[in-house]
Amino acid sequence: MAPRMIAIYGKGGMGKSFFTSNLTARLAYDGYRVLQLGCDPKHDSCNTIFGGHSLPTLGDQWRLFREAGKEDQLAIGDVIFRNELRPGVVIFGCELGGPEVGRGCGGQGISTGFKVLENLGMSRWNLDFIVMDFLGDVVCGGFATPLARSLAEQVIILVGHDRQSLYAANNIARAAQYFRSMGGSTQILGLVVNRDDGSDTADQYAEAVGLPILARVPLSRKVRELADACRLALEDEQFNQIFGDLAKRIARQELQPVDTYTPLGYEEFLRVFGAEEPPGRPDPARETDLFGEKTPVFTVPILSLKPVIPQVQATDPVQLKVQQMIEAIGMYVTDMVRSERDGITVTSGSVEIRLGEPQDLEHKVAFLSALRRSGQAFSFVDLSYADAPTYR
Repeated sequence: MAPRMIAIYGKGGMGKSFFTSNLTARLAYDGYRVLQLGCDPKHDSCNTIFGGHSLPTLGDQWRLFREAGKEDQLAIGDVIFRNELRPGVVIFGCELGGPEVGRGCGGQGISTGFKVLENLGMSRWNLDFIVMDFLGDVVCGGFATPLARSLAEQVIILVGHDRQSLYAANNIARAAQYFRSMGGSTQILGLVVNRDDGSDTADQYAEAVGLPILARVPLSRKVRELADACRLALEDEQFNQIFGDLAKRIARQELQPVDTYTPLGYEEFLRVFGAEEPPGRPDPARETDLFGEKTPVFTVPILSLKPVIPQVQATDPVQLKVQQMIEAIGMYVTDMVRSERDGITVTSGSVEIRLGEPQDLEHKVAFLSALRRSGQAFSFVDLSYADAPTYR
């Protein structure tokens, strides 16, 4: 039986790693086999459940193996780690990681990481839960992977009483609804209010959008200091009870997914806070505002939408040809690997394209181009056999 996949989403800095770590630890204490999967380039999700250890990231490990020409030899023990929270209580952790700051696309690191885990048999692991700790910004395709590919069965959104976290929650709800409309199966369980200070703003938003509040985690200096010291909030009896209750309801499947929520438009969203968007448009800036009285004469350059530094710099002639053909139809190549088993696999954002062996490339790319122009949503295309392409 495949593990239940649960994704924790929310605005950056909202306390997702704190919440995820205490939830997974509570599930482990209750006797479940749990893997916490950190899906943030900062790779600091699992620090607390590993007593302060910073786990080697899947991305770094995979790059080391690839540079040595041994990516097919990457094993579970290279990227998945275990820790005993107390004697006999084992928890597992993995950090997907990402590129160094300014040196690549974090979302692409997420997409590649999931592909590696799937190749390592993730869906067949003897686990009860895989709980994913995700960034709240789902604009980039990689961070929307659990929604776009229905990898997560259920989503919990972490919020506070502030407008920024609720705005992020509204965007996440909209993304989940969109992918369900395209045939996805991921469902939202509801909201968790973190650092609850007794306000009711999150309650007003929850009522307006139609999502339940599953739990409230109070604001506590003592617990913040525990978290800063890489210790679990479960040491505090009040917090142990909060997380214990939520863990039991999740494990027993007592929380019913919500299908009838309605993400708010911008004006509706502002009304939750007693605000409204002013009529008309803001005043346009003038050249004299920016240049002063001596406005220079200049021409507007034609800008390219392509990154100045390509994410993939192919040197192999075959891979270079593949990259040029894919990008010629308007899909930017964010990753490309070649293995004996699958041949050439290209990733473009959150879309995986399996080309197989480099025969009939023209026919394969022609099908991909036609599929792209059709306007259909897809996250995986198998072109290994030019006469029998498939996609989903």
